[in-house]
Amino acid sequence: MDIPLSVLDRSLVRAGQDPGRALRDTVRFAQQVEELGFHRFWVSEHHGVPGVAGSAPTVLAAAVASATSRIRVGTGGVMLPNHRPLVVAEQFGVLASLFPGRIDMGLGRSVGFTDGIRRALGVGKDGAEGFAAGVRELLGWFDGGQPDYPGVHAIPAEGLDVPAFVLAVDGGADIAASLGLPLVIGAGRVRAKTLEAVGRYRAAFRPSDRAPLPYVVIAVNAAVAGTAEAAARLQLPEAWATVVSRTRGVFPPLSPPAEVAALRLTERESGYLAEARASQLHGTAEQMAAALRTLAAETGADELLLTLNTHDPADRLDSYRQLAAAMSSTAPDAVTAG
Repeated sequence: MDIPLSVLDRSLVRAGQDPGRALRDTVRFAQQVEELGFHRFWVSEHHGVPGVAGSAPTVLAAAVASATSRIRVGTGGVMLPNHRPLVVAEQFGVLASLFPGRIDMGLGRSVGFTDGIRRALGVGKDGAEGFAAGVRELLGWFDGGQPDYPGVHAIPAEGLDVPAFVLAVDGGADIAASLGLPLVIGAGRVRAKTLEAVGRYRAAFRPSDRAPLPYVVIAVNAAVAGTAEAAARLQLPEAWATVVSRTRGVFPPLSPPAEVAALRLTERESGYLAEARASQLHGTAEQMAAALRTLAAETGADELLLTLNTHDPADRLDSYRQLAAAMSSTAPDAVTAG
């Protein structure tokens, strides 16, 4: 492929499933996309969400890495405010020791989205404010310890080279630039905002031992099918679950697209649905290959991180298979996806 393509899987639960099935699907999906030639496979961290099974990303990453052999495995990401940096360093040290040369450490600054979850995690609404300091402490454990904790060492992390990435949420681009780390940022509903953040990151980037040059990973929700309309239907269940989370406070399991399409939406729900779908890309394989190449050219992306959560896992695999094949072929001139 002319630009590295990677995968983010949030381990979403499908209607009629239990969370265990969703986690097993994640591991199986990692094996499948490895065979398709994707570069990385990342998992995420969510707490107390009925429709999301991925609550312990380093544990799930271990299962994924043990079930695969070549693809890089990591987190997109571990939410650092929820954890002590020493413990995170130890967890990634174990992963990197068991699977040398294959582990990535994606880091985010989000906290739980309800008061109850935040209390259970022991984090307040302002927990994200210490994210930059937390990243510095975390990286320090890999470099040999922290002056605030003399005599303490992160075993087996100390001395290991585990690539660290910063998720660009609420100032993450500026933090990544100041620390000299790669940036992961969503394509976004408003492309101008993404371009502004990426430009600011590159302009302020301070070279480091971990990243001598800026490195930008653009995350995008992308679907491929035989027609653009069919591809758009694949993304409908996740978009609807987002609407439910916005209007009822709970992100539910994914429903079949036909059920979602048959719903009679309120004006408010229709607005949220349009907003959820605004950043999704969909089309035929050729259309999507062109759209992703255009996105990479506009943003100067070094890598694309793709996500897609369908009700039927077979539809998702077919989408990735078609896209991998199209991205390995000659790029078409026209961009018609949307």
